[in-house]
Amino acid sequence: MSRKKIVAGNWKMNTSLNEAIYLVQQISKNKNTNSEVLKIVFPPFPFITEVAKTINNSANFYTGAQNCSEFLNGAYTGEVSALMLQSVNCNYVLVGHSERRQYFNETNQQLVLKIKNALQHSINVIFCFGEKLEERKGTTHFTTVEKQLNQVLSHFTETDLHNITLAYEPIWAIGTGETASPQQAQDMHAFVRKTIANLFSTKAANNISILYGGSCNAQNAKQLFACADVDGGLIGGASLKADDFCTIINSF
Repeated sequence: MSRKKIVAGNWKMNTSLNEAIYLVQQISKNKNTNSEVLKIVFPPFPFITEVAKTINNSANFYTGAQNCSEFLNGAYTGEVSALMLQSVNCNYVLVGHSERRQYFNETNQQLVLKIKNALQHSINVIFCFGEKLEERKGTTHFTTVEKQLNQVLSHFTETDLHNITLAYEPIWAIGTGETASPQQAQDMHAFVRKTIANLFSTKAANNISILYGGSCNAQNAKQLFACADVDGGLIGGASLKADDFCTIINSF
């Protein structure tokens, strides 16, 4: 078993260019962070190149994009393709984030195309999924997550999984201040691993990293990361504060 420990910061639609550069400078300068943890930041599109330059060769530190198009080029005003991201040395991309599904009505079919384009252009994918509050309360959260995983990942091979990380997002805990309890997170992550084993193999399930992405912060990260099947976090608001982000990195 060789799962990566990962802390990824999704900045969403926040920061100016100067703020973005200063933030990664502060993270890079922190010599006390765990060098074995893979760190990724996802700045807004216009800042990717400058953020990547600022990170430069910092150990185990990479730049990602918050989204990519299902198309590679053409008359799609405002879209950004995997080909474009590859050309600016973008290493990772988020696909299927709950806000993209909710506000932009992204379908599983679109997500499959986005992942295929990213992998074809040597960009690693963090695939997001999770249940809504009514699904959690209605105890259909496991079947909801299983359906999301099956409908997207069944289009890929076990080899493709080497470049895919999973991120469980309990939608009811994003931006609400609510957080899944460590037991709730562990239960879902263990279920996700079982689902991957059924789709691919036990080996694939044991090797894939699964991140928790629901209001993980400097105060609760240590408890969440102590769970056997939680391999790190997809961090929202806390990733905009260098000290908090570094604290989370050190929470393993």
